[in-house]
Amino acid sequence: MTYTVAVSGASGYAGGEILRLLAGHPDIEIRTVTAHSNAGQPLIQHQPHLRSLAHLTLQDTTPEVLAGHDIVFLALPHGQSGQYTDALGDVPLVIDAGADHRLTSSASWDAFYGGHFHEPWAYGVPELITGDGKQREHLRTAKRIAAPGCNASTVSLSLAPGVAAGVIDASDIVSVLAVGPSGAGKSLKPHLLGSELLGTANPYAVGGTHRHIPEIQQALLAAGADDVRISFTPVLVPMARGILATSTARITPGVTDEQIRAAWEDAYGDETFVQLLPAGAFPRTADVLGANTALIGLAIDRAAGRVTVVTAVDNLVKGTAGAAIQSMNLALGLPEDRALTVNGVAP
Repeated sequence: MTYTVAVSGASGYAGGEILRLLAGHPDIEIRTVTAHSNAGQPLIQHQPHLRSLAHLTLQDTTPEVLAGHDIVFLALPHGQSGQYTDALGDVPLVIDAGADHRLTSSASWDAFYGGHFHEPWAYGVPELITGDGKQREHLRTAKRIAAPGCNASTVSLSLAPGVAAGVIDASDIVSVLAVGPSGAGKSLKPHLLGSELLGTANPYAVGGTHRHIPEIQQALLAAGADDVRISFTPVLVPMARGILATSTARITPGVTDEQIRAAWEDAYGDETFVQLLPAGAFPRTADVLGANTALIGLAIDRAAGRVTVVTAVDNLVKGTAGAAIQSMNLALGLPEDRALTVNGVAP
């Protein structure tokens, strides 16, 4: 069976990455692409790397244009998806790459986003540990899916095994992330200009203000934490793509080094797209460029009494579009790895 697809926000980074991956999917026909200010222009003008989709023209993003497809992807800024999802009740599968349907707590939405709160959808991180297994079981046959925030899923995948196994204390977490600016979208912003980024590293949303914090807390509570307190500091660095997340948490008293490493080995030993590296090895963002892979390095710092987890992802693939398509495959009953790869691009 071939499924027809519409992608909104198709002129942006997330929309473009969704299209790049879908273009290689044997079960998908990309029928419609939409945008806002760029409507009426050729897709290829905004996504010149997508040569196989040069025949498509950006249409207006309206419920009427998006309706009538088997699958709709929404790649819009937070606060904009809800107005469309409410009107797409007849579309069999809708996947939101924005934040509008990620959070289960209206109080957290009000505190970190504001505006109208929309119902939470199935969270699109299949490998994430939940109280009843893995999140993929909630994605099978799902009709509405919320793709994750890239920083949030990276940190959550980093720490969930230790939380679920009880070997780390989720009330004492510190995460510092080196992040490429593509995660902030394609809109023109002075602090994201090349002249402002090249040769420097710029912290942002410091001191508990980043909007992905409640998403991380939600995921780790689902993994079994009683309380989640996290100091979260992202830093923009001069690379177009990528996240390198270094997260530390206090070791639970009485657990052994073997029990600590076993928690991550047991969680991800059979996973395709989340891989624990051998002891002493740590990933680089270059190793996951273009891949739907999260690579994890684990260190046990007994002197500090902490576990250190270093995780690398491509924020546009495993962090966004790849997670969305992996979740789509599950919802459609297709092989989970269809049109996705573990192989990065080098150099």
